[in-house]
Amino acid sequence: MSSAKPHKPAYRHELKYYLNQGEYTLLHQRLRRAMEQDAHARKQGGEYFIRSLYFDDYNDGALRTKLDGLDNRDKYRIRIYNMQDDVIKLERKHKKEGYILKDSLSLNREEAEALIDGAYSFLSDRPEPFAKAMFGAFAGGLKPVVIVDYTREPYVFPLQDVRVTFDKNIRTGYRSVDLFNPDIVTYPVIDGYDMVMEVKFNQYLSTYIRSLIQTGSAQQSAISKYCLCRKYEL
Repeated sequence: MSSAKPHKPAYRHELKYYLNQGEYTLLHQRLRRAMEQDAHARKQGGEYFIRSLYFDDYNDGALRTKLDGLDNRDKYRIRIYNMQDDVIKLERKHKKEGYILKDSLSLNREEAEALIDGAYSFLSDRPEPFAKAMFGAFAGGLKPVVIVDYTREPYVFPLQDVRVTFDKNIRTGYRSVDLFNPDIVTYPVIDGYDMVMEVKFNQYLSTYIRSLIQTGSAQQSAISKYCLCRKYEL
């Protein structure tokens, strides 16, 4: 009989900051000297493009629980990179007591398009437990609601699996859910700031990393790109 301990979900901390161009310039210069860029960014000149299509139920439960400040909530999305279909992820981002847990499932393009069209039965035939969980979520009425676009510049540090990202030019494909269409019209969603910095880590953030991300003026905030990109509907 195995004595292995059961796997525990990998909950992580997540901090978010609004940055202006001057703050970004300072932090970018620090981080590129002290941290490595992740492998995907290094292959593509330091940054890559992300498009996510978010799903919500008919009562906008994910949107409302965020706006109401509830601490136990989920967001659902399909994510692609650089407008390609070779890597497609179905993701659930769960927040509980201030911690973040992300689960994901790889899809092919046919599966992604099926979910967008409301055909989710294939999830029940997938062997992954998370696929079964997502079958239940889609059976509960999830539907595509908004596209979120941005360019990401990521840095990583091995201690506590730290990941610092600069998310630039955040835009929404208002009234469009055409995930694979590079020509949809999009609009910027941040007023007065240029970008968002996200800092993710496991149990603690070292004093060294804290010193790298200090600017004295960066504004920490409970930022949700999903909510920002639906603000035109509110």
